[in-house]
Amino acid sequence: MQLTESMMFGAIALCALVTYSLRAGGLLLAERLPQSGRIRKAMDALPGTIMVSLVAPSVFAAGAGGMAGAALTVLVAWRTGNVFVAMLAGMAVVAVERNFLV
Repeated sequence: MQLTESMMFGAIALCALVTYSLRAGGLLLAERLPQSGRIRKAMDALPGTIMVSLVAPSVFAAGAGGMAGAALTVLVAWRTGNVFVAMLAGMAVVAVERNFLV
């Protein structure tokens, strides 16, 4: 099947419509969520759990250097409150491990 220019624009428009619908739906449904209780606490915890689920596989795949870098990142962020410096420290550990200790 040959893709025509109109089919490509149609696919892009459909993707844009779906993306907009998901964003608008989230905004419209947000006011119906409970403002207190257990469900609210679970919703407040979601951003952190999503971040962990995205980062954890990469950390474990990187081996000991990745785990040490992640641990240092968490420690520096906790002690200083500066996420940028924490990320730099974690990246430095991984860079040293990959370039000098392997």
